[in-house]
Amino acid sequence: MAVLHRALFTWFILLVFFILLVLRLDSRTHWNWFIVFVPLWLYDLILLVYVLFYAVSQCKGHCGGRAAATRAWSVAAVTLKMTAQVVLCLALEYPSWQLSVYWVMAPLWLFLPVLVIAVFISLVRYSQY
Repeated sequence: MAVLHRALFTWFILLVFFILLVLRLDSRTHWNWFIVFVPLWLYDLILLVYVLFYAVSQCKGHCGGRAAATRAWSVAAVTLKMTAQVVLCLALEYPSWQLSVYWVMAPLWLFLPVLVIAVFISLVRYSQY
């Protein structure tokens, strides 16, 4: 799939999600919060399958070192994002559970610092050339 197609698909998924979110927040519908997040989960599922397929196809034979760490980080990042969405939906759908904001935001707090470090390392590595 070309870069343009991926970008258009991403924007389309976000548009559908924002439409569902606005309808839910405007109280026009009383859908479950899990239904509102279905477009994002569909996108994450496709992304996870793509990352796993790419990792398996690149690891034919020998797979180690920095490449394996990058592939593992990609899978972990998508998994943490999906976990954050599930916990957010649980907190929104079942307020009687009184989930703390710390539990809701914990997957993102794990994800974002590691992402910042990975981007910083990548910028430093490629700026030396």
